[in-house]
Amino acid sequence: MARNKTRVYIRELIVSPIKEFFQDSRAVGITLICCTVASMIISNTSAGESYLNFWNMELHMPAPNVHIPHTPLHLVNDLLMAFFFLLVGVEIKRELLVGELSSVRKSLMPIIAAFGGMIVPALIYLAWTGGMPMFSKGWGIPMATDIAFSLGILSMLGKRVPFSLRVFLMALAIIDDLGGILTIAIFYAEKIDMTYLFMAGGMVFLLAMLNLLKIKRYFIYMLLGIFLWYFFYNSGVHATIAGVLLAFTIPLHKIEDLVHSLHDPVNFVILPIFALANTAIVLPDTYGHIFTSPVHHGIVTGLVLGKPIGIALFSWLAVRLGIASLPDGLRWKEIIGMGMIAGIGFTISIFMSTLAFKMPEIQTTAKVAIILASLAAGIAGFVYLRITYSMKAKGR
Repeated sequence: MARNKTRVYIRELIVSPIKEFFQDSRAVGITLICCTVASMIISNTSAGESYLNFWNMELHMPAPNVHIPHTPLHLVNDLLMAFFFLLVGVEIKRELLVGELSSVRKSLMPIIAAFGGMIVPALIYLAWTGGMPMFSKGWGIPMATDIAFSLGILSMLGKRVPFSLRVFLMALAIIDDLGGILTIAIFYAEKIDMTYLFMAGGMVFLLAMLNLLKIKRYFIYMLLGIFLWYFFYNSGVHATIAGVLLAFTIPLHKIEDLVHSLHDPVNFVILPIFALANTAIVLPDTYGHIFTSPVHHGIVTGLVLGKPIGIALFSWLAVRLGIASLPDGLRWKEIIGMGMIAGIGFTISIFMSTLAFKMPEIQTTAKVAIILASLAAGIAGFVYLRITYSMKAKGR
């Protein structure tokens, strides 16, 4: 009897609150923010060196001719994040076929908005640095939107956020990241292995044929997806694109099962690990040279101002010209707020900064600017949308 009471007490005191937290729509955002803060604090304490060494330590390869990510950081960014892109990809496919983006006019909107969110920040950055070849190579840095963090911030607004806005942001962010990946592949990649790229293309064709032949067992798709990922990883193109392409070949009727099985592992295991790994950044002792750098100005203004301006402007032009239409139930105020949140560049932006700049001092300047801009964009978008929804609830 006493043992049963103890079990009930433990369940009510510990298990139930944890279960309720994971079911809360804000849980992902809260978890990511906590992991980010913890990682940056650890990185700048006496344990920072050991912490950074862990993420960057060399791993032993299983075989000399097998080329896979060789550090924990690369494993997270190149392998684990492919599962996140797979989850986002299948959700986008579902919405394109049977959901909020199922009409041509509605599906065009996030594509056009994403182009605006890439073009305007890049132009703003070049306006600051265009005359300086040493700095101008970073034009791709403010183009990116971090899917994980932007959706995490949006989720913190709770159920007041329309599902259509979440889908819009997901679609826009993944198109942004695909644009970023293509930018890396075309302008920043040092070497493209055409043999592996050709094999990746062949694997995509095979997966598409399986779909057309109505092969329903999705474990076959997942197995072939491993080869797809390996080919892309060795091609020089960012390997996470494999997750997106795999998602678009999986049969529609299997998508619900896949979303259900991936949701919790991705949101509460992969993304927190990703946040811990990618925010292991040692901040400089002095910031004077950073805040006066055109690289800093270009990144901050590109992400904080360029993103919402580009997204809202291109969306407005698309509606005005009759090319596309806003998703049902969304207002321009929400598009502007979402554009602010899309200014959270972070992952792809930090990755691009390491490719664009070889000098550690410029890399540090870029990374600090990305962190500050992402923080400002996230807070501004969250506050703006919170006020917007509060006014909407009051009928204003």
